[in-house]
Amino acid sequence: MDAENNNISRSLLVWLTLGYASVFVFSTINPSSRAVWVAEIIPVLGILSLIWFISRHFKFSPTAYILMFIWLTLHTIGAKYTFAEVPFEWFNKLISSERNNFDRVAHFSIGLYAYPIAEYLIRRQWMSQKLAICFALFSIMSLAASYEIIEWWYAVKAGGEQGIAFLGSQGDIWDAQKDMLMDTLGALASLILLSFQQRVVCSSHNK
Repeated sequence: MDAENNNISRSLLVWLTLGYASVFVFSTINPSSRAVWVAEIIPVLGILSLIWFISRHFKFSPTAYILMFIWLTLHTIGAKYTFAEVPFEWFNKLISSERNNFDRVAHFSIGLYAYPIAEYLIRRQWMSQKLAICFALFSIMSLAASYEIIEWWYAVKAGGEQGIAFLGSQGDIWDAQKDMLMDTLGALASLILLSFQQRVVCSSHNK
């Protein structure tokens, strides 16, 4: 059964990577700012490489792989247009906002990585489920704060329109805090999903 699940996860990883490759190629075509694109795409390729490296000896669940590729895709789209300029009017109108909220959605998707972090720790039996969930949540919150510091550093270093485009604050003085909140909400949502799935699995085993 485990071998079958591993084969399913590996096949899904391959297909998700191929789908992401098409988004990546699309993002390389006339990006709004080549310098911003390079700065934004480096962490994406780093995470993608890390996913494949870990998957050599550990197969995540299909849910974990899907959640991880959501951020990869959204961030790559944001890299092409810069996050403040992504065509996202339909969503902004849906929530009656004049601000482009694509970056908020992308930050929420970063939080989804709490799921694979907790799943890894649980299945490796390095921590109890409750402790793994707490560790995953705090890891995402720490990552969110670190990324905001990196954004600030790069924006100051680049300066001008390039720095503003990378920062993507759109004039909101509380942008960093709101981004970190969205990261945290994404983590909480994914961990609630993990807890629900774990409960279902336990219930089925007890029957």
